[in-house]
Amino acid sequence: MKKLNEDQLNELQKDLDAIRDEVIADLGERDAKYIRKIIRLHRTLEVGGRVMMPFGFIPPVFVAATATLGIAKIIENMEIGHNVMHGQYDWMNDPALNSQTYEWDTVCTSDSWRRTHNYEHHTYTNIIGKDRDYGYAVLRLSDDVKWHPGHLLQFINYILLTVLFQWGVGVHELESEKIRRGELRWRDKLPFLKDFARKGGRQGFKDYVFFPLLTLPVAPIVLAGNVGANLIRNIWASTVIFCGHFTQDAETFTEEECEGESKGHWYLRQLTGSSNFTGGKWLHVLSGHLSYQIEHHVFPDLPAHRYPDISEKVQAVCEKYDIPYNTGSFAKQYGTVLKRIGKFSLPDVVRTRLEGKRELQAI
Repeated sequence: MKKLNEDQLNELQKDLDAIRDEVIADLGERDAKYIRKIIRLHRTLEVGGRVMMPFGFIPPVFVAATATLGIAKIIENMEIGHNVMHGQYDWMNDPALNSQTYEWDTVCTSDSWRRTHNYEHHTYTNIIGKDRDYGYAVLRLSDDVKWHPGHLLQFINYILLTVLFQWGVGVHELESEKIRRGELRWRDKLPFLKDFARKGGRQGFKDYVFFPLLTLPVAPIVLAGNVGANLIRNIWASTVIFCGHFTQDAETFTEEECEGESKGHWYLRQLTGSSNFTGGKWLHVLSGHLSYQIEHHVFPDLPAHRYPDISEKVQAVCEKYDIPYNTGSFAKQYGTVLKRIGKFSLPDVVRTRLEGKRELQAI
């Protein structure tokens, strides 16, 4: 991690707090109009996809319906659900946009997400042993995790996690790795499992039973389209999240170096442990503006559509303290994610030799 003394950390805190205070003072109708417009867009896309799906026996219509429904799910999960549950719109006092009561279109319960993501991940970002989102307990992404032969199959685990992402996120609170180590018992997780089964059952019934039966003559087509839409959402959401956290230059931290950290130190950890990617307006919208993951981790409760404006000020702060600002094209950042997954799947001895050869070739 970039080293700053206490005076610098205090100044860093003041600079970033000032950016946050400026945005909070400016919150108003512009932000309310934005989120309501996005909600209307989501509803239009979902209804459009659902209405087209029974006509999916026509191949172009099937593709259009599946893609439309998939995009609707992406927008609901990324730009609406994720951001609403961070409290970004609590100031509106709209019951439909309340962070504590919002329930989103995925198998993970909102309560579980708030515990594992809003609290654990955003409090302990990239602290190995504390942030279970780092690798989701199935991927080895740093030297802090001891290598074992199972890591050779890491790319298979990565593909499975990507394809089944909503289910992986849904069972994340189970903490299966702690159950395997004997630190937890299955009975300790019964309340969570009941909630997950209830929510997962509702989601499965809606997409894989109710809507197909509603269009019984073409039920297999509707079922296939719903599976495809969920697959589109899973692949996109996981890829966006991985590009925000698992890139080559995203730093990890030990519990010892973060013990008793100040707010300035917490800010520094968010800046150096997160990654952005560049792109056009709709790439940002479809990512829930998590293309600005750095800004999101520094200001998780500010409306995400403000991040493009905030980013210039955050970059200026980073330049002031000589803090690296990790950004690049979507393709570049995703490439470094795959590189990191591949690198840490290898035994340490093999990886060290390969890195040494590359260094020699670069000379």
